[in-house]
Amino acid sequence: MTFESVRLAYGAKAREYVDAVGRREHIADTDLALVTDWASKLKGKVIDVGSGPGQWTQLLTSLGAEVEGIEPVPEFLAIAKETYPNVKFRQGRAEMLDVPAQSLGGVLAWYSLIHTKPENLHKPLTEFARSLRPGGGLALGFFTGPKLVAFDHAVTIAYCWPLDQLVAHIEDAGFAVAHVESRIMSPTRTHGELLATR
Repeated sequence: MTFESVRLAYGAKAREYVDAVGRREHIADTDLALVTDWASKLKGKVIDVGSGPGQWTQLLTSLGAEVEGIEPVPEFLAIAKETYPNVKFRQGRAEMLDVPAQSLGGVLAWYSLIHTKPENLHKPLTEFARSLRPGGGLALGFFTGPKLVAFDHAVTIAYCWPLDQLVAHIEDAGFAVAHVESRIMSPTRTHGELLATR
């Protein structure tokens, strides 16, 4: 599995993805509350990494945040720009945010690192740490479970992280973890959420 194969897989299912989970009404109330509260405390520009069809970017914009969505899948970008014409989106990826060092107030990576191979996770985390100002915030959504395993996600292979292992990676990248929690989403999937400060 490569970055390009993941990009192509999402491009092929972009409309299907939007209909299934990619609209604002699909956001769980608990996720909405968490991210809204997190964003309200940030100072400075926020990047929504892997913004997909743009529902989170639009939400943060509606709350008054200075936010930009970056997304590697052209099909998602086209949908986002069409659906939310007054919201900022551009092509980009987690490992290369293309922003000055210490220029961001926050990075939202909500399920946007789930396809990153475990041995490569340090790359986006290092870039997030480089880009965030001291005191800046990181919010992650991900799949969690008792073991680090790959599984057949609806689009392509994804990874399920034990909370303690992911926390260790976040801390190694220079973050202080402030909140980590999990909840059962379905009989086969458990949601993980993590907030950290640079």
